[in-house]
Amino acid sequence: MTAIDLGLPSPGGLDGVPTTDQKQTAKDYTSDQEVRWCPGCGDYAVLAAVRQFLPTLGIKRENTVFVSGIGCSSRFPYYLNTYGMHSIHGRAPAIATGLATSRPDLSVWVVTGDGDALSIGGNHLIHALRRNVNLKILLFNNRIYGLTKGQYSPTSEEGKVTKSTPMGSIDHPFNPISLALGAEATFIGRALDSDRKGLTEVLGAAAAHRGSALVEIFQDCPIFNDGSFDVLRKGEEAEERVIPVRHGEPIRFGPAADDGLGSYAVVREGFGLTVAKMNEVDADQVVVHDAGDVNLAFALSRLSDQDLNHTVTGIFRNADRTTYDDAVRAQVAKATEKGTRDLQALLNGRDTWTIAG
Repeated sequence: MTAIDLGLPSPGGLDGVPTTDQKQTAKDYTSDQEVRWCPGCGDYAVLAAVRQFLPTLGIKRENTVFVSGIGCSSRFPYYLNTYGMHSIHGRAPAIATGLATSRPDLSVWVVTGDGDALSIGGNHLIHALRRNVNLKILLFNNRIYGLTKGQYSPTSEEGKVTKSTPMGSIDHPFNPISLALGAEATFIGRALDSDRKGLTEVLGAAAAHRGSALVEIFQDCPIFNDGSFDVLRKGEEAEERVIPVRHGEPIRFGPAADDGLGSYAVVREGFGLTVAKMNEVDADQVVVHDAGDVNLAFALSRLSDQDLNHTVTGIFRNADRTTYDDAVRAQVAKATEKGTRDLQALLNGRDTWTIAG
């Protein structure tokens, strides 16, 4: 899909936001508020990565806004020296939509959690994605409700024992990547909180994308769901589970073999994908990642279920489509163009009646 030419002037700067020549550092983006998360929380790692990343965009702090909902992750705006809003439970995408539509000079980010975004905020999330609003959504996924002290969330595994499911959860969880693809999101990525390099790469691509961008971040809750993603973090086990993808490159992973390539590869199997050992397949059978292929992106999102056996990281999809806010501004410009339409006639519309007598 390609964007429609709306006849609007070309936006300036990264993602349409004016840039600055003034050198900025992570310290410039650090607020004077005490960071209040539990020791060991994955939010610390994400905050540090974002503080280091934001100066690279060259955007003024006053042109950057972070909107959050409710939850541990939603304290994020307090700790950044930018504009921000700690908003309503699940409604951050709706508030950010209004902001992005009315202020094209701003870089608008949403910080949310798996409970905030996928439970009470589920509808707001999918509609922001399908509309392709020009905002970036960071979805912190720790598979638990942390702020309210350990209930199961929409991404908790089946059988998960929590305070609200003492006999184990009977709910089937959301797959956030598959959900976003179903909602027609134009940019979807995933990273681990502890993988600074991978997270920064995905954040940079999301910032450069014009349209809705969802970045799922696997994040540890050391109090109520400790170690939930440890199998993806280090050692040979992690190398055999984590599948980093890059556009235009063959999808290989695992401990390096004698030829310097990964020991496993992603290959096609029917209408889906599967994992095979590199020494059992030909090189031309290895799937080459194409971030513009929505069907490939969906198949990658289904490689692993709740067990994290084969977990894809990187950019699943990066496609071009007209943004909601650009289209809205184009309509407003046309409606207010001098001599094109009578305002009263526009307000009356077609369905008006005159009452006689």
